[in-house]
Amino acid sequence: MTLDAYHDRRDFRRTPEPRGDAAGAGDAPIFVIQKHDASSLHYDFRIEVDGALRSWAVPKGPSTDPRDKRLMLPTEDHPMAYADFEGVIPQGEYGAGTVLVWDRGTYENITEKEGARIPVGDALAAGHLLIHLHGEKISGGYALHRIEEGDDARWLLVKMDDEWADARRNPVSVAPDSVISGRSLDDIAQDEDEA
Repeated sequence: MTLDAYHDRRDFRRTPEPRGDAAGAGDAPIFVIQKHDASSLHYDFRIEVDGALRSWAVPKGPSTDPRDKRLMLPTEDHPMAYADFEGVIPQGEYGAGTVLVWDRGTYENITEKEGARIPVGDALAAGHLLIHLHGEKISGGYALHRIEEGDDARWLLVKMDDEWADARRNPVSVAPDSVISGRSLDDIAQDEDEA
């Protein structure tokens, strides 16, 4: 994976986004879901793969209902340091808008074929990855499944039917604020204005 697209789209003299290429911090790979109020409100779903954050935009955010199939649109890889980023990306910059860390934690690759674990990168290249999230807001198994390739690549994010599945719960509605700061998008934008 390369971070060239990430760096090419940003003017780091203007944006507070991290440039850094920091490596993973622990034994288990991390995931982060960032709520991003850009041209439209969406959630950026990111998982650590080979020292970078593989990323998708999820317009409706994650669900805990196995019947929901949430669209995922691939975006550029992000540096590991982005996992803690909250702030306002200024107008005129790529992705302009307010960002907060909606959920975070570690994940386990549970993708297997014929009893053998398939590496995350290989599973993504094949278009089907199964992971178990250990987050603060959502947990349990999720399937990432590619439904279109090429320039129109699209994926689906589907909650697996396990003990963490809950068709009655809408996590993006009941828990809208940051797991790092407890702030809302409006709070972060106001704090930036005051600074």
